[in-house]
Amino acid sequence: MTKKNGIRYTQERKTAITKRMMLPHNEAVAHIAKEEGISEVTLYKWRKEARTDGAATPGNGQTSDKWSSEDKFLVVMETFSMNEAELGSYCRKKGLYREQIEAWKDSCLQANGQALNPSKQLNGVLKEEQKRGKQLEKELQKKDKALAEAAALLLLRKKAQAIWGDDEGE
Repeated sequence: MTKKNGIRYTQERKTAITKRMMLPHNEAVAHIAKEEGISEVTLYKWRKEARTDGAATPGNGQTSDKWSSEDKFLVVMETFSMNEAELGSYCRKKGLYREQIEAWKDSCLQANGQALNPSKQLNGVLKEEQKRGKQLEKELQKKDKALAEAAALLLLRKKAQAIWGDDEGE
């Protein structure tokens, strides 16, 4: 039995009410709360527990195209290993179309690939920037050497002028 605010609910009642939040009924939590006299907080807790157990429980009264990605994912997980006959039976029982589940499955499979693409792009940009940094360092070293050479030549020129005098003035 579940106890909430001094009220006890049998497991059978809890299961029956949770099923109303599941497919094919998909009744809104607010509607069930009003009809059954159970707080919405309790119903949301039961729905969360059912989701944790792997059941798709939208419980929002909306059509399947407006479900959360979590509920769609749970349906995909539930149906992943089913053959055509089992999938057809599941779809009829839950009020879904096979094409919807296939589209959700494709979205789930692509979701991880999309997460990799930005990281691949960032890695590519990082490599380009590292390459550019090395190239700039090489150029800087060349310029430092050229500057050091020019400074040495100026110093030698001044020393030569000091020793032999200023030939440029004549």
